[in-house]
Amino acid sequence: MIAFLRLSLCAMLLLPGAATLARAPSPPVTEGATYDQHPAAMAFATDLAERRHLDPSWVRAQIGQARRLDRAIRLVMPPPKGQPKNWAAYRARFIEPRRLQAGLRFWQTHREALDKAEATYGVPASLIVGVIGVETLYGEHLGNFRVLDTLVTLAFDFPAAHPRAEARAAFFRDELEQFLSLTHRAGIEPASLRGSYAGAMGWPQFMPSSWVRYAIDFDGDGRVDLFDSPVDVIGSVAHYFQRFGWQPGMPTHYPVRIDPGSADMEALLAPDILPSFSPDSFEAKGARLDANARHHPGKLALVELENGSAPRSYVAGTENFYVVTRYNWSSYYAMAVIELGAAIEAMLKP
Repeated sequence: MIAFLRLSLCAMLLLPGAATLARAPSPPVTEGATYDQHPAAMAFATDLAERRHLDPSWVRAQIGQARRLDRAIRLVMPPPKGQPKNWAAYRARFIEPRRLQAGLRFWQTHREALDKAEATYGVPASLIVGVIGVETLYGEHLGNFRVLDTLVTLAFDFPAAHPRAEARAAFFRDELEQFLSLTHRAGIEPASLRGSYAGAMGWPQFMPSSWVRYAIDFDGDGRVDLFDSPVDVIGSVAHYFQRFGWQPGMPTHYPVRIDPGSADMEALLAPDILPSFSPDSFEAKGARLDANARHHPGKLALVELENGSAPRSYVAGTENFYVVTRYNWSSYYAMAVIELGAAIEAMLKP
């Protein structure tokens, strides 16, 4: 696998993603088959080459060699309805001894880069460390799917049974365009790169569009390397959060007490995790805050975490909690990242 993409920030400023092409649907290819005879895929390749000023034969060859991955199709489907979520079980997957020790070593090894990222972007080192630990266990689990295969499969054979099939297929066509443009400019063979079943790459598991927009050369060696430069990874994660509106010094959440008998749960949960309530209006609806939360200068959201058949957990999420969910749109993910980073930070202290 190619160890890095040779890109400067200027080279990463690519054109917007592709619009959905108007065409009749093509029949799906079978598991392991290539897309060189797939009409929609080849039409997309021709259109992409024209818009991006790329060699049409190169683009068609890249997309045509991709192989359908049924496993990727299965993995993008949502879990069966009615399957209860369990925050305690989810948390235990990440706040565990091996990940904690790996995170401690990572922090101790890269303390200087973490301090620099925090000073530059205002994003706490604990959050950066938490993200990298949850995503890939500090580079140990980068994914073994060919990125080209996953993106082409999900762009042209996204499962129709998915509730948002059309929108998700369009998303992956856009990511495929970003990926091919990115690798072409970098002089990298697209088929050489491996990542997750959804096409995410490197230690921070950036999708191609995120690599283009947020990945940076933080170690100053003239290239962006999210596969083998932990310093670039640190800077890129911090830059990502800063671009999504991270507010330095603001907590991600506060404790909250809920009395289900008196709290207006329907109103409190209606905005989901989008901060929508002032502390006063939050409490007026029956959510009890501590002294620090009552003085929060912005809006709050009631974040609900299911625990299977056990009572649910709640926190009052701030604007910064919402920013963390822009990395992965899940409150469970956000809490795991936050708590992993905090636990590792506590281990640093004597």
